Amino acid sequence: MSISPEPPNMIWATRGRDWGFRFLLDAGLSDPLPSYERAFGDVGDATTAWRRGDGHVALRIEDPLGRRDSAGRVIPHEFVIFGDLAGVVDSVGDGLLEVWPLVSERYSGIWNTSNPFIG
Repeated sequence: MSISPEPPNMIWATRGRDWGFRFLLDAGLSDPLPSYERAFGDVGDATTAWRRGDGHVALRIEDPLGRRDSAGRVIPHEFVIFGDLAGVVDSVGDGLLEVWPLVSERYSGIWNTSNPFIG
């Protein structure tokens, strides 16, 4: 089952080739950091992760195309997913199938730029 949420239904944090870790989607929150920190607080440092919380899912995936930043590190994508989509993401694999297609084109257009603004 594929659900296509509007971008405000999730927080998305990642980095690009030459720009550091930042929020590209903020779920409509004025400050997504507290929600992000709560969601990922006990996830650890694994390269991939999935955790269901109270009303959200925390998801971490490595860049599916294996893109790396200018220092050679694989780029992680971290999502805090809310709403209906959170109900269908039950694993990292589900995240790759359900979440990644929602942002992959946007990311392809900005990862190698100096300005990651996608608003």
